[in-house]
Amino acid sequence: MPSRSVLRYVKHRITQHPDTDVTFEAECLWCEWTATPSTDGAAVDLECMSHTGRSGHKGFRRICTSFAMVVRTE
Repeated sequence: MPSRSVLRYVKHRITQHPDTDVTFEAECLWCEWTATPSTDGAAVDLECMSHTGRSGHKGFRRICTSFAMVVRTE
């Protein structure tokens, strides 16, 4: 007798991990300068503007890192 399978579909959602914060970082596209990582995006932006004022470099790579979890919606 063949075995039978029962399939159960459960809805999920993705959410930010509750024990973590978003971390903001930036690095200059013209030199090796990097901003101090922070949970405050505005502070990183200010560091970039200060670097532009000192160096004239205007291009930056901005990075936002967060951790996520997939959880059931039921």
